Amino acid sequence: MLNKVMIIGRLGADPELRYAGNGTPIASFNVATDESYTDREGNRVDRAEWHRVVVFQRQAENCANYLAKGSLVYIEGSLQTRQWQDQQGQTRYTTEIKAQRVQFLDRRGEGAQPAASAGGGERRSFANQGGQGGGQGAGQAGQGGRGGRPQQGGYDSGPNYDDDLGPAFPSEASGMDDVPF
Repeated sequence: MLNKVMIIGRLGADPELRYAGNGTPIASFNVATDESYTDREGNRVDRAEWHRVVVFQRQAENCANYLAKGSLVYIEGSLQTRQWQDQQGQTRYTTEIKAQRVQFLDRRGEGAQPAASAGGGERRSFANQGGQGGGQGAGQAGQGGRGGRPQQGGYDSGPNYDDDLGPAFPSEASGMDDVPF
């Protein structure tokens, strides 16, 4: 069976970084994708869809350090549904994208300004390194915000993406920004 998700969109808020009880970094954030269509009356309808994304290991720390609200990202991963008990004892479910690959698509000097001064908006791709990170769900040690642990240097920035590759969305070519932020 196949469980594969690929999206390109913008973050609705800064990533939240926390650490599981075993020390595994976990970042989560919402990504908006947009689409437009023409309804029966011939009117253009723009629609945003929100996706919850969860990232583990070193890639989670990279996301927390280099992404911010409005950052353009490519996410590749799989859908996962998890359940937990809320404060009233009700069983709750959520479906998220468990990211195996996150690629930062903003060109230098564009998009949101990341929290770390290094790597300002350049394209970087960080695939999951190591295990898939257990310990998610209840019992996580919440250390919200950026920089819960010191960042380790030595990231390979990959190829130079200074060349203008054009807009990521057709709506950007026409000057339209359909994302609601």
